Amino acid sequence: MILYNVTVSIDERIHEEWLDWMKTKHVPDVMATGCFIESRISRVHGDEEGGLSFAISYLCQAQEDYDRYAREYAEELQREHAQKYNGQFAAFRTMLTVLEEFKV
Repeated sequence: MILYNVTVSIDERIHEEWLDWMKTKHVPDVMATGCFIESRISRVHGDEEGGLSFAISYLCQAQEDYDRYAREYAEELQREHAQKYNGQFAAFRTMLTVLEEFKV
């Protein structure tokens, strides 16, 4: 499985509106692509200057699913976010291969 993670530092003054938009618009739009089987939004705790940080994680079954997302959907979805919150966030993306899962 592939875990695609987007870490976003968002201006503290708008973080509640941004978080609502992420929950009601952006993440549902990403999930609607059919490329991912699960997603979650997590708060990143640590020293922050000028913003709050969040990690948005998406899980897909195979590399091919992520590749389809990157090829067909990512550019437009990222552009929509960038235009809406221009100058009010910083983001970096990480792709991880899940080697093993442990659940209770």
